[in-house]
Amino acid sequence: QVQLVESGGGLVQAGGSLRLSCAASGRTFSRYAMGWFRQAPGKEREFVAAINWSGGSTVYADSVKGRFTISRDGAKNTVYLQMNSLKPEETAVYYCAADTSRSYASDDEQRYDCWGQGTQVTVSS
Repeated sequence: QVQLVESGGGLVQAGGSLRLSCAASGRTFSRYAMGWFRQAPGKEREFVAAINWSGGSTVYADSVKGRFTISRDGAKNTVYLQMNSLKPEETAVYYCAADTSRSYASDDEQRYDCWGQGTQVTVSS
């Protein structure tokens, strides 16, 4: 079983930046794909970004391309989400997730079987 713990959320002004971290423990981190999702108040959870086992392949939602960057550090068992030029509508709880059955990145939420508790990101206008 994989345990995921997110950190790095907080309050930021529109146009600002935040870096989220997700520390993984349990099964071998370097073998599986990781993803970030978010859920705004009153909305369904949506895909943000994903990264394959090696970090060499990434997938992004169209809404964040060019502004967000997902990366991973195998030595630290951690995946990151660098978020730049944040917008108020991106206020949400951000979740880290692991697809422990596959090594390649995907935007399919159903594939992810392990989830963190989420971290709140609030972007003020």
